[in-house]
Amino acid sequence: MGAAKRERKKKGEAHVSSQEKGYTSRIRDAVSRVVDGLPPDAPLDIARAARRQLTKKESKRVVKSALERHFAKAELIPYQAELIKMLKHLETTRKKIIILFDGRDASGKGGTIRRVARYLNEKHYRAVALGKPTDQQKTELHMKRYIEQFPHAGELVLFDRSWYNRALVEPVMGFCSPSQYREFMRRVVGYEERLLADGTTSLIKLYFSVSKDEQARRFERRRNDPLRQWKLSEVDLQAQALWDEFTEKKFRLLQKTHTPATPWYIVRSDDKHLARRETLKLILKLTSYRGRSRSLDFEPDPSIVIPGDRELKLMKAQRKKHGRFLY
Repeated sequence: MGAAKRERKKKGEAHVSSQEKGYTSRIRDAVSRVVDGLPPDAPLDIARAARRQLTKKESKRVVKSALERHFAKAELIPYQAELIKMLKHLETTRKKIIILFDGRDASGKGGTIRRVARYLNEKHYRAVALGKPTDQQKTELHMKRYIEQFPHAGELVLFDRSWYNRALVEPVMGFCSPSQYREFMRRVVGYEERLLADGTTSLIKLYFSVSKDEQARRFERRRNDPLRQWKLSEVDLQAQALWDEFTEKKFRLLQKTHTPATPWYIVRSDDKHLARRETLKLILKLTSYRGRSRSLDFEPDPSIVIPGDRELKLMKAQRKKHGRFLY
């Protein structure tokens, strides 16, 4: 390969790598060349000194990333304002909403929960992320510790992973027995139907779906970022090797637990911003509340949010054509 061709390839790879990074990472990369020589003064002085030393290309990259971050944040604000109205309506009518955020590791569940809850009244919502069950909890009904976290009247509860751990992570990782898995799959829809029977509770089930390559990139970022290393878990470290096993459990999940009364919605989350925006739109579309904006578009992008029955058809077509599931 000639020198010119190698240089073009190198530039192309650098461009792709830049696109894959987040806004903050791209800005950090752009200023890294000059940061060591900057004065240890106030942030504004540092910023001015850095700006004088950046090349034109580096400056453009910083401005582009800053603008993208600004407008991505701004795009969510009207929907976050609608969520405030929705929560106020819950408080007034004394109704309850449970939203499940399930799916693969590093698929953006936690970040989306933070965008949902960003401006909500903390008195009327809770984000719940349960750890490993205690020895005593292991002897009890699997649903019990989740039921204990269910919302009171006028409250919203967001589960960062839910009772569906028993259908996804636990059987793949050997944290439950085959009989426990089968029993859960046989009973869970009945549990949910009884939960909804009084007409005061709504249940929204979301499965976040990230591609294998994107998941690998996010894991690598966690390994190299001291602020994110705490996110790496035992399950994360094996998620890539067990990709096909997790995919099979996703297929069984949709087969057995997607029903007209308790449907799943798949959220394609390789693009974090789009996943967050479309999730907000979906939650608002599925919930009735007073004062809904007439100018906002609440219809989720069908390429990002896929109903569970449609996802099943797509997965069956993949298996028929390729002999395996692709995601």
